[in-house]
Amino acid sequence: MSDTITPPSTPAAPAAPAVAAARTGRKERVGEVIAAKMTKTVIVRVERRFPHPKFKKVVTGYRKFYVHDEKSEAKVGDRVRIEETRPLSKLKRWRLVEVVERGADVTPIAA
Repeated sequence: MSDTITPPSTPAAPAAPAVAAARTGRKERVGEVIAAKMTKTVIVRVERRFPHPKFKKVVTGYRKFYVHDEKSEAKVGDRVRIEETRPLSKLKRWRLVEVVERGADVTPIAA
């Protein structure tokens, strides 16, 4: 019986990663809600500042994204964080992560 070899004990496997850690490869943007007239959908305008390729003046570019808002919590004027996701409809490829700041008439949300 002394000739049997027991394998060295291995540490326990780490716990499964959290949902947020599993979605690390997704793009995130912060923008302003410019329309909230559709059901579970808001339109977010994201600002991008970059130097002009030839003249080097800083230019502001804007892009509109159709964003899935499951709980209809975002209102016009809110600053929101959005995340890339699978196609949800013809135009929706983003989902609402959180409302970063409410519009001018309401105080910012505490984290």
